[in-house]
Amino acid sequence: MSGVIVTNPPKADPKDVEALAGFGVATVSEALGRTGLLGPEIRPVQQGVRVAGAAVTVLSWPGDNLMIHAAVEQCGEGDLLVVTTTSPSTDGMFGELFATALRQRGVRGLIINAGIRDTQELRDMGFPAWSRAVSAQGTVKATGGSVNVPVAIDGQVIRPGDVILADDDGVVVVPRERARATVSASEAREAKEAGARAAFLDGQLGLDRYGLRETLRRLGVRYQTHEEYEGERP
Repeated sequence: MSGVIVTNPPKADPKDVEALAGFGVATVSEALGRTGLLGPEIRPVQQGVRVAGAAVTVLSWPGDNLMIHAAVEQCGEGDLLVVTTTSPSTDGMFGELFATALRQRGVRGLIINAGIRDTQELRDMGFPAWSRAVSAQGTVKATGGSVNVPVAIDGQVIRPGDVILADDDGVVVVPRERARATVSASEAREAKEAGARAAFLDGQLGLDRYGLRETLRRLGVRYQTHEEYEGERP
């Protein structure tokens, strides 16, 4: 497998990346029209961490981390490394040494559609990572691949420079040209949720706030007393 290493791809505005970091993955995905989410199998190896960064993408051969080494050189301050393989892999392609090198370059974290290892060390050093698997199985460095090309994970296309946001709920990708608009949409959604939260604290029900009683009626859902319900049972 031959490949290419693309240098200096366009990236989302750092101000928009920082603004998106203030929202949860669920909020941003909803603001995008319920799109952009990577699948639920990509899980954090830590808890209570949210990170956003510009994607540096890696396409590797399964069980081979050569192109991660190549990608380190292309990473810089505020980036987030995104790794996938040409076919499914759970091998431990990334560990503490990679994280040490990336942290030195200002990289904020890792998303890998494969395996990761040294998870305790990653937690101890505070390097956040999301992976499809945890595995101590090692890899080789023998096959070419690509860096900073569009890749796909769970049906989501991730281009170099797109915004990646990750937290305990998962990972979402925001196309770089939509980053600013997504910030505005996320702010609006948070304001709407704040209003709902205040109403619920005041005792209002979602059934009434969202007009769902009519939805229940339209769907044929009935209210019955316990006696009525028992009386209709065979």
